[in-house]
Amino acid sequence: FQGINSLSFGNKSWIGTALACDSKAAAQRGHVCRAVQQSSKSKVSVVPLDLESAKEPPLNTYKPKGPYTATIVSVERAVGPNAPGETCHVVIDHGGNVPYWEGQSYGIIPPGENPKKPGNPQNVRLYSIASTRYGDSFDGKTASLCVRRAVYYDPETGKEDPLKNGVCSNFLCNSKPGDKIQMTGPSGKIMLLPESDPNATHIMIATGTGVAPYRGYLRRMFMEDVPNFRFGGLAWLFLGVANSDSLLYDEEFTSYLKQYPDNFRFDKALSREQKNKSGGKMYVQDKIEEYSDEIFKLLDGGAHIYFCGLKGMMPGIQDTLKKVAEQRGESWDQKLSQLKKNKQWHVEVY
Repeated sequence: FQGINSLSFGNKSWIGTALACDSKAAAQRGHVCRAVQQSSKSKVSVVPLDLESAKEPPLNTYKPKGPYTATIVSVERAVGPNAPGETCHVVIDHGGNVPYWEGQSYGIIPPGENPKKPGNPQNVRLYSIASTRYGDSFDGKTASLCVRRAVYYDPETGKEDPLKNGVCSNFLCNSKPGDKIQMTGPSGKIMLLPESDPNATHIMIATGTGVAPYRGYLRRMFMEDVPNFRFGGLAWLFLGVANSDSLLYDEEFTSYLKQYPDNFRFDKALSREQKNKSGGKMYVQDKIEEYSDEIFKLLDGGAHIYFCGLKGMMPGIQDTLKKVAEQRGESWDQKLSQLKKNKQWHVEVY
């Protein structure tokens, strides 16, 4: 076992839980970070475990006509200085009153009136939840969102036009701790993590903030001590972003690679830094093509495949999968309909 922060004594490992809690943040939350001796890898205990007892996911507990008022805990920039644009990690306190499952979304209603329907509130904007049901403080009271600030630049002048900026993303990224926000949900079932087989293979494909649900899956698989879900399968993440500074949650994902090399794979497509085999920009579909034989074999063996991000990602990916299928002498349309029928195909694009 090659641990982050680990010393081995026989078959025991002493593991500093650096991965599990940032000491400064933990101190603020009253958490204590300590080395834990155990024969398995160190995981974080979570509460309340009755969040595991529901047979069905919660759905639309709060609706647009009666939203829940939640509180901003923190807003932090999640990308480096050379990332094009700004992406924020937003932690929201819902007091345990709006429980959700990994892969679901919350709706956010930004303040102000709907420009198309004066006198009415703004429309709901959906955001994939980027934390597990226990939240980043492991107590079931918070949820995290991964939000890219939508900024509009005038094509003629090249200058930012604040009047056309994304209303909700700017509201969230500008929020301060203690601010109140109106929330609906949770919603969505297509991206729920199927847990009936803890040894299944999950192939996760994301562009940008589409990585949000996978952060939740991976924390549940590798960071949290969930008694009724012991993951022993393979999680394979493909993440497409512009450059290294745009990588989201990279330290977290890299630590899983060190701790769980047999259960986690992580491939990055950096379009402004890497070239594909024909010398063009490296997009996530180029990475899929690179590993296509393996991916197809895994799908034939029952693997789940997930796609999350901007809807513009799908045509290129579909074309790549079609091309690969044809090279293998298979019909992509038939294969796709079989994957959908078997509930192996999960897509959430926006």
